[in-house]
Amino acid sequence: MNHEAFDYQRVQVDDGVTLNVATTGGGSPVVLLHGFPQTHLMWRHVAADLAADHTVIMPDLRGYGDSDKPADTGTTYSKRTMGTDVVAVAKALGHDRFALAGHDRGALVAFRTGLDHPNHVTHLASLDVLPTLDMWDVMRGTSAVVGFHLFLMAQPPGLAEELIGARPDAFFGHFLDLWSTTPFPADVRAEYLRASREAVTSIVADYRASATIDVEHDTADGKAQLRMPVTVLQQDWGAALGFDAEALWRRWAPDLDHRTVSCGHFMAEEAPDVVGTAIRDLLTR
Repeated sequence: MNHEAFDYQRVQVDDGVTLNVATTGGGSPVVLLHGFPQTHLMWRHVAADLAADHTVIMPDLRGYGDSDKPADTGTTYSKRTMGTDVVAVAKALGHDRFALAGHDRGALVAFRTGLDHPNHVTHLASLDVLPTLDMWDVMRGTSAVVGFHLFLMAQPPGLAEELIGARPDAFFGHFLDLWSTTPFPADVRAEYLRASREAVTSIVADYRASATIDVEHDTADGKAQLRMPVTVLQQDWGAALGFDAEALWRRWAPDLDHRTVSCGHFMAEEAPDVVGTAIRDLLTR
């Protein structure tokens, strides 16, 4: 499903790997990365606002949407590899430096891109995640059952793919319904389900990487910090899981604006004005 206001092209980011990339607007570049279980379409409202004075670039992450879904070799879906994709997309479109915002899985990609490519990422926004190491650290006890999918998809190849592949719409639809406070338009929900249904293996590989290779990379960079201005928007997870989200983020991002939102997880669609304002505020820092 393409959005009528976006231009589309395929961009090669690696040997034999091309991404579906939507663009709109004109001006200084802002790259927007979607989350799970979604595609670039989640940014349609925010992009309409930013396009007035920014070139907005919205790829489907590798393994998602209409982008290629290469077989996993262990590092194929590491956030480091996916971050390299982001830099390659921006460069192919003529931008060496860009602002970057990510939601959910896309926020983890943005985080790694900011650590690995500080000379390319001028500003960074993260929507509703914790950095990977912190995420695993706070997922303890019965309150962590909300993250059951993280543990399921972290298992060795085989079981998760078989279980999810047997009832993909039930699995992915569960999160679309549970994590939202406002129902998705029927056509958008159907598109997210279609895209996810066709990407079970690669989505699982992306999540598995967050329990394996991504942990290795983040642990090795244990004292690294994001050098650029960072804005974080989150639901108040800390109240439920017992942690100080702002403190966890500040360890990684000294120049931090941390905001707690009252909407659901899919904030770019539920509260696009809030997200758009936060990104615009970030770009002035």
